[in-house]
Amino acid sequence: MVRSRQGSSSLGCLFALLLMSAAGYFAVNIGEAYLRFFKYQDAMRQEVRFAAHNSDDVILRHLQAQVDSLGLPEAAGEVTLQRDGRHIEMESEYYEHIELPLYVREVHFNPHAEGIF
Repeated sequence: MVRSRQGSSSLGCLFALLLMSAAGYFAVNIGEAYLRFFKYQDAMRQEVRFAAHNSDDVILRHLQAQVDSLGLPEAAGEVTLQRDGRHIEMESEYYEHIELPLYVREVHFNPHAEGIF
């Protein structure tokens, strides 16, 4: 006796794979923008650590080089740097465009670092 096997369509599996790959594709766009932000903020924190050895001009040149190497918008290179005795504080502000399906969003980033040297 031969039983008929009920099988489900592979179309449901293909649809799930399509959704997962589309979500992964757009997550990469979002993830890259945040990764650049974290790398830039880390560069700012490193400059705070070595602030006792570097002048303000040297710090600003290092940060501008980091902006160029990360491919950040030019506004990210406009850093506000303040020293008060042994305390230093620096911050920047910029927007990045993140493209999603049928939607482009501008995300505001505000990297900031401060410390005592």
